[in-house]
Amino acid sequence: MKTRKEGTMMSSSQMDFNRGDCGCVDHGRSHDDRYDHAQSAVSMQDSSVLGLKEYITGQASLMVRSATDALPHPYVVPSTPDSPIYSSDLWDWDSWWASVAMTQIELDLDDDGCFLEATQGSILDFLDRTDDNGITPIMLYPNGKGFESVDPTLFDEEHPFDQNMHKPILAQAAAMLIQQHGDASWIADRIDALERFLTCYLTHHVHKETGLAYWQTDFAVGVDNDPSIFFRPDKSAASIFLNSLLYRELMAFGYILETLGKVDESIAWREKARALRDAINTYCWDERDGTYYSVDLNLRPVDESRWLHHGAPRSWPCLLMRIDSWSSFAALWAGIPDECQAKRMVGRYRETATFNARYGVRTLSRLEPQYMVRSSNNPSCWLGPIWGVSNYMVFRGLQKYGFLEDARELACKTIRLFANDFAATGCLHEYYDPDTGEPVMTAGFQNWNFLAVIMIDWLDGKPVRYEF
Repeated sequence: MKTRKEGTMMSSSQMDFNRGDCGCVDHGRSHDDRYDHAQSAVSMQDSSVLGLKEYITGQASLMVRSATDALPHPYVVPSTPDSPIYSSDLWDWDSWWASVAMTQIELDLDDDGCFLEATQGSILDFLDRTDDNGITPIMLYPNGKGFESVDPTLFDEEHPFDQNMHKPILAQAAAMLIQQHGDASWIADRIDALERFLTCYLTHHVHKETGLAYWQTDFAVGVDNDPSIFFRPDKSAASIFLNSLLYRELMAFGYILETLGKVDESIAWREKARALRDAINTYCWDERDGTYYSVDLNLRPVDESRWLHHGAPRSWPCLLMRIDSWSSFAALWAGIPDECQAKRMVGRYRETATFNARYGVRTLSRLEPQYMVRSSNNPSCWLGPIWGVSNYMVFRGLQKYGFLEDARELACKTIRLFANDFAATGCLHEYYDPDTGEPVMTAGFQNWNFLAVIMIDWLDGKPVRYEF
């Protein structure tokens, strides 16, 4: 059993922070934050918190599904069997984050590895469906089919690379389990499939001029209606969210290869990760605003034969989309900024006029014209509501860079949000109003909300397991 202590950094081979020697060491908090730590503090022995934790640990096993003829390994789903949605299907980043929570719940149950077959199986079922081109489905029904069985237009045999595929989190999911249990043998015969998957991303989903990954369409991007992606032209959005995931994914694959004794290959894949990190810092970092943004790739090609342009054609390969979304903080979670950049980002996180709300991180700045908190499905609403997964990822970013007081405050806000909801309704919901904590929709949603157990145990000084 391997755990990580509070506030300790991952090794440089895992995080590769690329720190700058800039003297930015002041991690202190602003005194004008109206949601200060005193207001946010919550006792881990409070009855509502104990009730929430008991609910999480008791319900976790209900997210495990048995193998089917088409999915030969047990797997993890977002909700219990009686939930009207998300109760039977295998989803990409949902199963990953649920698995992260379940590895912590194993510790709380004093039953290490009790979910291991299902957390490994969620990875293996997807890799078993990875084709020769590396294309891997985003979601699998129990019958083994994906979205294309509902909407055939989502897969074109003549243009197989023109759709989004499984988010780049498979290597991270595997690396986490290898770190925790010290065994990579279960993934060894799927390394070729994992490599095809990542090679597909780098070959068919990366913009040549910038080196940044982009979404093929706005379908199934995880953060559904993020304005920097939603309703934009195909292949035009180099999302900071996607690129942060891919950076960590490449680092995770390097770790797996090193664990399997493939040192030269490991070095090569980590170099790919560093190249992507450099591209992110070159094109996505905004020195003016002190944050990362997604970028617009939808520029007309340079044609020097056009008389109006040939005298001074554009020299820039993309444009920053200055839309203030929580996704900017995914770069903090991924370990991309240096210390000075991180300090500036945390200053932005603390601003109550934009992101910092009573119950966590608004998924879109309150100052953006698209900001709204409303119930919607297909797409789900990421235009402001609090989501458990975004709170958690920002919490981890704060933790990794040593902003522990901010991390504690955000953990307390998240725990209070879920504890209040469970006390009032007997369940959790998919997303919430940032300022009132009122649930917006999807009663019975579990999934990454169960990451709250990691926050509870961390605040309580207990051993904690994290994602890779």
